[in-house]
Amino acid sequence: MVFRDWVLALMVVVAWGFNFVVIRWGLDGMPPMLLGALRFALVAFPALLFIPRPKLPLRWLFAYGMTISFGQFALLFGGMYLGMPAGLASLVLQAQVLFTLLFAALLLGEPPRPEQWLCLLVASAGLLMLALQGGGGGSSMTLIGFLLTIAAAASWGLGNIINRHIGSMGSVNLMGLVVWGALIPPVPFMLLSLWLEGPALVTESLLNISLQSVLVLVYLAAVATLFGYRVWGGLLTRYSPGVVAPLTLLVPVAGLLFADLLLDEQLSVLQWAGIALVMAGLAINLLGGRLRQRATLSSRR
Repeated sequence: MVFRDWVLALMVVVAWGFNFVVIRWGLDGMPPMLLGALRFALVAFPALLFIPRPKLPLRWLFAYGMTISFGQFALLFGGMYLGMPAGLASLVLQAQVLFTLLFAALLLGEPPRPEQWLCLLVASAGLLMLALQGGGGGSSMTLIGFLLTIAAAASWGLGNIINRHIGSMGSVNLMGLVVWGALIPPVPFMLLSLWLEGPALVTESLLNISLQSVLVLVYLAAVATLFGYRVWGGLLTRYSPGVVAPLTLLVPVAGLLFADLLLDEQLSVLQWAGIALVMAGLAINLLGGRLRQRATLSSRR
């Protein structure tokens, strides 16, 4: 990549890593489902007035919005609200890679390759190690928070399969997909908010919204979503996924560092060991295929 694109890629990594701290700040002043409803409302409006609707059937736009946007973030926000630390959330959410592989095998008939099986084994061992830590030592984590974050990763993984199908339909404008897909989540988010959080809390939160909450919503909508997905989509159109995808490994690194610096989330030795296993599994998935291809080519010479 040229220097300018390296800078843009690192800006997105930092923005997405910092995003988990911002979510934590947002949950301090607003209930999670209401936060999700307002976030995606701001993503959609007023951007959809200027960006044309992507050319794809409405059912697939709905499926994208319900998995990548609503399902992922309803579960993530709920998990963080119920005790999932921001730094660990940035890492555990990367389990979406594992779920993408599993859903590809189940729904598309694409069995994992040898390095992907190894990825599943190593990363799953790391996630299990983190789950067994619970609230004991280091950064306190509840089991329900962990499980909801894992479910968020599963929703993202299913969304990746839907996104892949959408991509097979031809040239679909990524920004249009993000903006128009953001029309879907506000309604289920608001219904869940009224049901779980109650009309009184929703009304009070809206009438007494703080400057911090406003800034959080602007960041989540404008920086983490519109800027992040627009730049990342542009990088994927200019370079191969093998060049761009490995940079996603830096997102949980940034998330853990920001959480340590700004939220004082200290991790235990065993939590760091679990993190190392997850990162190793993700690295195996991203780099193992290329190493296997190089070894095959070398053996043929």
